[in-house]
Amino acid sequence: MGSPVSDLVLAERRGAVALLTLNRPDALNALSGALLEAFGEAVASSRRDDTVRALVVTGAGRAFAAGADIARMQPMSPLEGEAFSRLGHETFAALEALPVPTLAAVNGFALGGGCELALACDFIWAAEKARLGQPEVNLGLLPGFGGTSRLVRRVGPAWAKELILSGEPITADVALRIGLVNRTFIDAETLVDAAIGLGDTIAKKGPVAIALAKRVMQEAQDADVRVAHALEQQAFGLSFATEDRAEGMAAFLEKRDARFGGR
Repeated sequence: MGSPVSDLVLAERRGAVALLTLNRPDALNALSGALLEAFGEAVASSRRDDTVRALVVTGAGRAFAAGADIARMQPMSPLEGEAFSRLGHETFAALEALPVPTLAAVNGFALGGGCELALACDFIWAAEKARLGQPEVNLGLLPGFGGTSRLVRRVGPAWAKELILSGEPITADVALRIGLVNRTFIDAETLVDAAIGLGDTIAKKGPVAIALAKRVMQEAQDADVRVAHALEQQAFGLSFATEDRAEGMAAFLEKRDARFGGR
């Protein structure tokens, strides 16, 4: 499947695409502190490797991640609970901040922290059998890894409130309809292959332009529209200083494929 960052996360290269697989299938890939730390290490490793042009996250077995590890959360004190939440936030913020596109390939259950992990990716594709949701209120808790903010931004406040306040999961087709999921696929194998195929497509584009576009969209989403437009103008001008821009325009005019170097 791939080389372990630890036995909890498998890291594999498919050309320019990094594939990270959560690997606690017997526990439905429940997010323990150790798994979050291993995942954070895998994300950091991908960031250091400038040959990685896209990243796909999926889960081993029948779940993407069925939530945080409840057995390990049960004895936590309030301070320990806050520290666990902070670890999840820091891990997912590092994923969100990657300069390359990230895709969650949701192969099965993505509940609680699993749904929050998917939300930290740029977009989500799902197998038709997938179930997504934020069931924390069933435990007397609320989302702790960014769900209350990222879900609102992804699907709007009304759907976010329904999912979080009811605690009920939704099917992949409903997730597709409300914009939580971008696309659905018949099964997990087809899903992961398609996700890696998209990563290959992205890898052929200008990596500096992709990184700039991703950063502008993330920074502008909560900004006044005039600030958002100013950020775009600045980044657009900056792209003219890159070798990739010169190569891309030359390739277009010469009717050949561009050979981007990421500079």
